[in-house]
Amino acid sequence: MPHSLVLNLLPQSPIPPQYLTGRHLHALFLTLVSSVDTTLGDRLHDSTADKAFTLSPLQVNSPLLKGGKGGSKLRWEHQQPIPAGTHCWWRISLLDDTLFSKLTQLWLNLNPSHPWHLGPADLYITSIQGTPQSTQPWANACTYTQLYEEASETERSLNLSFATPTAFRQGHFDTTLPTRECVFNSLLSRWNKYSGIEFSQITLESIFPSFVNIHTEILADSRSKFIGIIGEVNYRILSEIDPLQIKQINTLANFALYAGVGRKTTMGMGMGRRL
Repeated sequence: MPHSLVLNLLPQSPIPPQYLTGRHLHALFLTLVSSVDTTLGDRLHDSTADKAFTLSPLQVNSPLLKGGKGGSKLRWEHQQPIPAGTHCWWRISLLDDTLFSKLTQLWLNLNPSHPWHLGPADLYITSIQGTPQSTQPWANACTYTQLYEEASETERSLNLSFATPTAFRQGHFDTTLPTRECVFNSLLSRWNKYSGIEFSQITLESIFPSFVNIHTEILADSRSKFIGIIGEVNYRILSEIDPLQIKQINTLANFALYAGVGRKTTMGMGMGRRL
């Protein structure tokens, strides 16, 4: 079953901005995994395949930035150090029961006085949220069967928020346009890989964007430049299709919270959810 876990963190010393990149947070996650299973940590590090987890950028204080409609705005880069003693949160989603069960020991034996390292800074994990909260829309857990059974057979409006820069691979290059093929094929491939409830054919031709409020953001570090979109897109199912197909498309939209969308989801990009 997929889990969307929010770790509440407290840095004991300032975290310099160059250690707040997706690459460093990815390394911190592998350190957490290796602390309970070295072999699994090494395997995740070496794997180039689609990985069974996603990460968010590190967030400060409130779950939503001021002006962030419905959680659409998160912080994905920091220009200044995060001061010591600043309450932060970090979202980890796990798509695979095996991965979750391996990490259960970490959550159960959490020592709030054991420091984890992000660059030169020590961090304490003070608590973990795994169920929905009114102030924290990114925490949740649900079985794949539940996700499917609870999805509507009649709802034709799919409002998706892209909360961190999102882009898609097409051939050898990236595209930022959230077309129905890019978005729903990304969700479909992860659903079919991890859910055990395969959707063989989704009628993408019936899905049309009816409202678009997006802009591009550029994320650059010393190694590369990533361009992705931020904002909201409302997709509508317009043609007459079987209720089963509507149910499957609604399932995929609900799954976005856990799976992320597009590229670099293990580096904090492509965080999305249905509003």
